[in-house]
Formats: sequence, structure tokens, C-alpha cells
Amino acid sequence: MRDLPNFLAVADVLGDLTPEQRDMFELRVEQWWPDLHEGLAAVYPPREVEDLEARLLFLAATAFRDREPELARLDTKRLLDPGWFQSGKMVGYACYADRFAGTLEGVEQQIAYLKELGITYLHLMPILKPRAGDSDGGYAVADYRQVRADLGTTEDLRRLSAALRAEGISLVADLVLNHVAKEHAWAEAARAGDEKYRDYFYVFPDRYMPDAFERTLPEVFPDFAPGNFTWDDDLSGWVWTTFNSFQWDVNWANPDVFYEYADIILFLGSLGVEVLRLDAIAFTWKTMGTNCQNQPQVHALTQALRAVARIAAPAMIFKAEAIVAPADLVQYLGQGKHYGKVSDLAYHNSLMVHAWSMLAAKDVTLGAHALRGLPPVPASTAWITYLRCHDDIGWAIDDGDAAAVGLNGYQHRAFCSDYFTGQFPGSTARGHVFQYNPATGDRRVSGGAAALVGLDAAVEAGDRVATQQAIDRLLLLYALILGWGGIPVIWMGDEIGLPNDAMWAQEPGHADDNRWVHRPRMPWGRAEARRYPGTVSARMFSGLAHIIDVRKSSPYLDAWVPAEVLDESDPGVLPVLRRHPLGSFLGLYNMTPQWRPWPSWRLGGLGLWDSVDLLSGRPINVADDGNVWLAPHASVWLVPRER
Repeated sequence: MRDLPNFLAVADVLGDLTPEQRDMFELRVEQWWPDLHEGLAAVYPPREVEDLEARLLFLAATAFRDREPELARLDTKRLLDPGWFQSGKMVGYACYADRFAGTLEGVEQQIAYLKELGITYLHLMPILKPRAGDSDGGYAVADYRQVRADLGTTEDLRRLSAALRAEGISLVADLVLNHVAKEHAWAEAARAGDEKYRDYFYVFPDRYMPDAFERTLPEVFPDFAPGNFTWDDDLSGWVWTTFNSFQWDVNWANPDVFYEYADIILFLGSLGVEVLRLDAIAFTWKTMGTNCQNQPQVHALTQALRAVARIAAPAMIFKAEAIVAPADLVQYLGQGKHYGKVSDLAYHNSLMVHAWSMLAAKDVTLGAHALRGLPPVPASTAWITYLRCHDDIGWAIDDGDAAAVGLNGYQHRAFCSDYFTGQFPGSTARGHVFQYNPATGDRRVSGGAAALVGLDAAVEAGDRVATQQAIDRLLLLYALILGWGGIPVIWMGDEIGLPNDAMWAQEPGHADDNRWVHRPRMPWGRAEARRYPGTVSARMFSGLAHIIDVRKSSPYLDAWVPAEVLDESDPGVLPVLRRHPLGSFLGLYNMTPQWRPWPSWRLGGLGLWDSVDLLSGRPINVADDGNVWLAPHASVWLVPRER
């Protein structure tokens, strides 16, 4: 370590620590310094790298020195068990803190509810101070070091993280990497004429460069935020604004920006945040002539940021919010020289999209083909599996995958949009079209999971049979994501079949963004109804809690065991195999409203001839025709029967 930059300053910072603590810091630096240097050197010139490394080492040493004892102990625990987040016992829940429980203190009061469901990972959607007014749902951050005033304070967040940790629940928070609110201190300083902070952003004096970039840039929000640049009078220039005019893209080519975010990461880690969701990570590097997404520098920067975090606060891991094409997705967990060195978690957007696609088509052929085509991920990482989130559903279905199974990609994406907005004949889904793009025909979909499976319509019609069928469909989809591996995350309200918010447009600032239809406030009276058998809340909550309990009690669902989609024997049944050292785990998911067969002869080759369904607790039943028959929208988890 004595050969590293600025060692004397670091030694002075660590001077009051014990020899054992100093040794621990030096060992961490030796372990992760190569990753840090390699990441920075891939992006910045050598002289800038040397200066930045010195500052980062000092920053990490200070954060290490000031780490609270309880968090320092957690660091050691996580270093001894680096795969802690891969355990099958990890089950997530995502919500807006205010819409779930009002305040951070309110969230703390609902920990018992989360424990009852079996949650071990809680993602609170944007909790840092946003700009006033429209803030893109909180993702236009005005101050990374303050909590939203209506939620509480940073001390409230620290207390909440400790209370969650005491109950075995890891706190997840968002860190927006691509942009800040135009009211952020950096932007205010830039507008005031500070050249240092002007260089924190992409600012152009005329349209020459913006027009050159625009030739290859898509529009994220074509309806209400067309184009990617906004004129600012105070700057006397065009500033890059990928998402909204009030969200200024930051310039990661400036090493000072890297340092700022490294400092913010360690600050959030000091509050007890255990997982950082790296929002809009795919957009952070700009290259002329490209769509400015998924550039190689993104992964180099993430590797360097992760190394800083590992040195100072290794209990904290990264989750990439990269909703990108399937071919680009795996890179966020690490490929090639970045293998296992970037984000620890990433959203399995393809699984989410194809789960809904298979349910609508009543056919798994396309989904099975697409999911089989994804390359393997590092064994040290894990997927986030999910059905719904705060965002819309964009139909990321590859044209090549569709063509390979005899479908037209454009037409199938249109079918999915039609089906889940209730426009397709026979569909009872209640989704809304989001951001229709007439130039491409792209139509994304908003709506809660219950609305998309037809539960809203069935309950409204008072149809008991249709209500149970919709519940069965929703539990089927959750069995798929809970049985895939990784960390499955439940979107708030799905556990009680919460409908779309009929009043979504009435709240100030929401009328132009129909994603608020699936961001309701938690109706705790309806949640209380989970205690009354026969109610929708009770059937959904008990059904989902049962699947979670089975998952957590099974050793087969640790994330380091990959999921493998087998060849289909029936176009309505998705077969997902996990080859665990204890034996095979076979999930079978019937995506149709009819009974469907699975040939028993295939079980023998998997060591499952004598098997039991974990979900029902019953031995496998082979019919006289040699098939295992799955009920409509049923799922089974087959494992070898214990002897």
C-alpha cells in the first residue's frame, strides 16, 4: 500500500485506528485497487487518473474511519459471506415510502407487515430531496444529501435502516447517475457563471453539436419531452436533457463528477443503505454517432465506483437500473474484462416482458426462445426478477427472436399493447397506453399487475369465477419470478390484488403521466382484509406468502444456480430447470386457461422420476397416459423426493 498515491495523507487519516483496523483497510485497498485503477484508466487521461486516485483513496479512508461500529461489523460479516444477496431467502418489496406509509417513521411502523409477507429486501423509491413541482416521480434530485422533507430527515433514514437491519431486511435506495434537477447546487452554480460547475454538464453555445447528436438519439418521453437538449438563458447555451427539460445530464467525462458521486455513494452507505439502485446508468456516457446508451465507458465507470465502495463500505452492493435490449442486458452484471466487477444485481427486464407476453399469447414459444438466448451471468451476481415496478412496460421483444419462431416482432409488440390495454378481443386487462410514438408505432403500457391479469374487471363485474381465475394468473406469474432465482421483488399492493388507482389524475402534477395509475396509496383497510378468508386480499396475500415461504425454505433457489429454459414439450408450458448439487429443480408454468400435459418420460433424465411438488407438498402424479397434467394457470416446483 505504501506505493499507492497519497499514502502519507491516508496514514494520517487512519492514525487513531487500531493496528488491526489499519490492516483491514490496507487489505481492502490491495484487493480492489486494481479494479479502481483499471476502470479509471479506461476513461480518463493518465494525469487525471493519478490525481483522482489520490483524492479517492483519501475519501475512502475517511469513510472507513468514520464508519459506525454496527455497519463496520456488517462489512466484516458480508466479506465473510460475499454471496449473501444470492440466498433463496432474499425476497424484495418495492414502494414509494409516502404512498406506502406516509413517512419514513410510518414505514418503520409497518415492518411487521413486511415480515409477515416474508420480505428481506425493501426498496424505497426516490427518498432524496427532489425539485419542487414535477420531479419525474422523484428522479429529478435537487440534493443527494437530504431526504424529502415530507418523508423525514437523514436521521430518520438512519434510524429506519437500523430498524430494518435488526429484522433482517436490507434497505435499498436510488442514486440517479445520469442527471440532476436544474435546481441542484451544481446547476445553480453553472447558471451563476462558475466555469467549474458548467463543466459538470453538457452545454453547447449553438445547435451544431446538439443536432449532430440528435441524428442518432432516441426520445425517451416523446409526448411531453421531445428532443434531448434544452435552451437555458442563464447558461446562454443548450444543455443536454435526455429525460425532461428540468433534468440536466451530468458530464461523466469530467473526473470531478466521478469524485462527487463516489462521495455521495459513501455518504448513503454511512446512513445504512445496503443496496444502491443505479438509476439511468445506461445513459451516463455520450458518444457521437451512437444512441448514447450502453457505451463501454459505462461499465468501466461502474467498476471503479464499485471498487471505491468495496474499500470503504463492502456491506453495500450495486443494482443496475438498465432497461435495455436483451443483448445489452448481461453486460451490467459483467462480461469480458468486467466479469463480476460491475453491478452485483440487475433487473431481468426480459423475464418481466416475456412473462406478460406468454400469458397474453397463451404460448411460451417466443419467451422460451428469447430467455434461452441470454448469455450466462457471473456466478457472483444475481438477477432482480419482477412483474411490475413503478415504471411502464416497454415491449423489449427482439425482432430476431420473434422471427426465429415465425412471428413478426412489430406485430407481436402491437398485440401485447392491444391485449394489456383491453383492446384485443376477449382481453379483460385494464392497462393504459403510455407514450405512443406515431413514428415507430411504439406503445408502452401502464397499469398494475392486478389490472393487467383482469382482476380489476372481474371484481367490478362481481364475477367470482373470473376473480379466482385472475388471482390464479397473478400467482402463476409470481411463482415464475420467485422460482427463477435471484431476488424476486414484489411491487407494492400486488400482495393484496390492489387495483389501478381510479383517481390517479386528480393529484397535482400527475394528470400528464398515467404511470401514476399503478402507483396508488396503500389502502391499509384493504390490507387488513387479508385476515378475512375469502376476500381478494386474503386469497392473494396467503397465496403469495405461501410461495415465498416455500422459496425461503428450499435450498434450490440460491442465485448462484442458473435458471435454464428447457425445450418445450407443450407450447403452453414453460419448463425452467435449475441444476443444483442437491438435485434438479424443475418449475413448470402453464400459461394457458386449459389443462396442459408434461410428458413424464422427461422427468427420468432429470432425476425427477420420483419427485415432489414443493408448492403443494404432494408427490408427482403421473396419469395413465404417461403425462403429468397441469391445471389451468398452475405452477409446480418439482424436486427429488427425500428418502
